[in-house]
Amino acid sequence: QVQLVESGGGLVQAGGSLRLSCAASGSIFRINTMGWYRQAPGKQRELAATITSSGSTNYADSVKGRFTISRDSAKNTVYLQMNSLKPEDTAVYYCNMLMNWAYNYWGQGTQVTVAS
Repeated sequence: QVQLVESGGGLVQAGGSLRLSCAASGSIFRINTMGWYRQAPGKQRELAATITSSGSTNYADSVKGRFTISRDSAKNTVYLQMNSLKPEDTAVYYCNMLMNWAYNYWGQGTQVTVAS
């Protein structure tokens, strides 16, 4: 069994910063891609950023230049540094990890609220 535990969400003023963390534990296979997705009220879940095992990153256009994804493979942890936050960034943020190119895991979600 694999568990992903997220932390770092909260309430912040527009223009502020937050750093999300997600650590995997349990029977961990080789972790391939790690990522962060988000879901705003009444909207579908969407990709925010991903990072491969080789360090290649991909960002949604809406967060490019403001968010930075990184990983510590030794700690099975992925981070999302979020700067210059906007009210439209308000959402539940979910951690995702693909393991052994076959097993897809999700965290429980962490709320990020950006006040205007």
